[in-house]
Amino acid sequence: METRGNREETGVTFRAPRIEDATAIYDLIRRSPPLDLNSLYCYLLLCDHFRNTCITAERESVIVGFISAYIPPEKPGTIFVWQVAVDESVRNRSLATTMLEDLLERKSLSHARCLETTVTPSNRASMEFFRSIARTRDAAFSTEPCYSEELFGTEDHEAELLIRIDPLARP
Repeated sequence: METRGNREETGVTFRAPRIEDATAIYDLIRRSPPLDLNSLYCYLLLCDHFRNTCITAERESVIVGFISAYIPPEKPGTIFVWQVAVDESVRNRSLATTMLEDLLERKSLSHARCLETTVTPSNRASMEFFRSIARTRDAAFSTEPCYSEELFGTEDHEAELLIRIDPLARP
C-alpha cells in the first residue's frame, strides 16, 4: 500500500484508504452531488479490496477527498475511475487533479496504459476534469455511449458516457 507525502500548499496528505475511512468517505460522497451515493458496504469493500487503486486526501485527520478506481478483470491495462469527490472546503485548488496524478504514479499502477470512466452528459465539470487530464498527458480523449437511461430502470438517471484517455503516457 503506497502513500505519498504532505501537500504543503493545502496541508493535505494522500494515502490509500483504510477500512475505518468508509463512513467518512460515505459522508463525503453524500455531500458531493451529483455523485451517486452507494451503500456504506460498498465503500467498506472499496477501502478493503480496492485500497491499492483508490486514494484518500486527508487534512487535519479529516477525509477531504476520495477517488475510487479499479482494474477491470477483462482489461488489465486499464484503470477505471469510478468516483472523484472533493469536499467543498478544499475545492478550486486542483486537489482532484493532484489526487488522480498521485494515484496514477503509484508503482502498482505503472502497467495501466488507459484510463476509463463514465460521466453523465450534463456533468460538465467532470468532462472538463478528464479532458484536462488527457491534455496534461498528451493523450487522446474520446467518448462513446455506455449505459443508456433505460438500463437504470425506474431510477431517474441520465445515460452514462464512457470516457477513454489513451495512451496514458506519463507526464
